[in-house]
Amino acid sequence: MKGYSLNEIPEKSARSIRKNCNISLKDAVNIAHNLKGMNLSKAEALLDDVMNKQRPIKYFRYLDSVSHRKGYGPGRYPVRAVKQFKTLIDNVKANAEFKGLDTDSLRISLITANKGPMLKRFTPKAYGRAGANNRDMVHLSIVVEEVEE
Repeated sequence: MKGYSLNEIPEKSARSIRKNCNISLKDAVNIAHNLKGMNLSKAEALLDDVMNKQRPIKYFRYLDSVSHRKGYGPGRYPVRAVKQFKTLIDNVKANAEFKGLDTDSLRISLITANKGPMLKRFTPKAYGRAGANNRDMVHLSIVVEEVEE
């Protein structure tokens, strides 16, 4: 199975992949770290709060000049990246419903953000020169499994 870091995916699970997302890799890594192990409903609530700028994503990596938020520590509100994760969670929820899983008892067992291809663009400068404007794309993947309570 190319594309997942799990050797065996459990039987009562669903998965989804988004490739070539034009978002920040640093934001995506921190969002994925915050969502791992959460219930799907709690993850959706967190992403909604971040989009409304009520609760920040707590940063654990790439902390240079990241401001502290009261009660959370260093964090930001990466709305553009959160929209991609929201779509990813909606897709995996639909896949779980199609497989007949109970969507209220789904837990995120694997979520990754990996570097994808680079977009190479140029910005025109004075005297006929050009400056490089490179942007990394991001691949997102998620696996959720049904947990009996």
